[in-house]
Amino acid sequence: MTNQTLHDQIGSSLAGITRPVSVSFEFFPPADAAMEQTLWASIERLAPLQPRFVSVTYGADGSTRERTHNVVARVQKETSLTAAPHLTCVGATREEVLDIARGYWNEGIRHIVALRGDPPAGTTTYVPTPGGFAFAADLVRGLRTVGDFDISVAAYPEMHPEAQSAEADLINLKTKLDAGAHRAITQFFFDTDAYLRFRDRCVAAGITASLVPGILPITRFPQMQRFAARCGASIPAWLAERFAGLDNDADTRRLIAAAFAIGQVERLAREGVQEFHFYTLNRADLTYAICHALGVRQ
Repeated sequence: MTNQTLHDQIGSSLAGITRPVSVSFEFFPPADAAMEQTLWASIERLAPLQPRFVSVTYGADGSTRERTHNVVARVQKETSLTAAPHLTCVGATREEVLDIARGYWNEGIRHIVALRGDPPAGTTTYVPTPGGFAFAADLVRGLRTVGDFDISVAAYPEMHPEAQSAEADLINLKTKLDAGAHRAITQFFFDTDAYLRFRDRCVAAGITASLVPGILPITRFPQMQRFAARCGASIPAWLAERFAGLDNDADTRRLIAAAFAIGQVERLAREGVQEFHFYTLNRADLTYAICHALGVRQ
């Protein structure tokens, strides 16, 4: 498949989609100078697409707290982008978490992604921090006491791996939204029908907030498989077959990844989805191409 062939397919597949589409991007704080250079090159590349916000992740046990803040502060000061730091319940007391939120508010940050957080490395069971917020809904309520933040929370089209049932998971999502969150961003998924079925269930449960699909462009298939195993996202057998034998062929991987993701967002757009959140892994090229195909352009 040549680049021209892919371009022609993109134009054909998205013909007729005229709804305005908004996007947001997720980045993670860099661990070294080389990763920092890659991060800021990606931000510079994607900024002209005018995302609704850019989120910055937070270590499971708060381990990236300072680095997350540094990225958010720089985005706020040096770009025209809206920064949305992740904030979790793990590794800090309620007052410590709210102090972080107050600090963000005082710096002009008005968007936050509120999450329960994952168990610290080396553990498999989530245990609330003593004196901390137990769950994301509690964190959302706490943030509401600090300021009128625009709050996003997480949703799981294929159920959170720790949930007792799909129904319990849905109730938990509604609780977070009823606590004051404005939208839910989904975990990434590769079975588009799973998202659409989940959206139908949310509507039936009385959820009216935006359910923003999280899109993960596939850069390295084995890495994505590890991510999917941790969060409970299924990988269709036909998708795994497409990437088989391409471990040492980055160019072909990128073409297949772009074709799959563009097909996925095209289907979602035709089903009425108007907001997309991209897990960029601090890489811009695939996300930029998918956004271009959606009509989100400089």
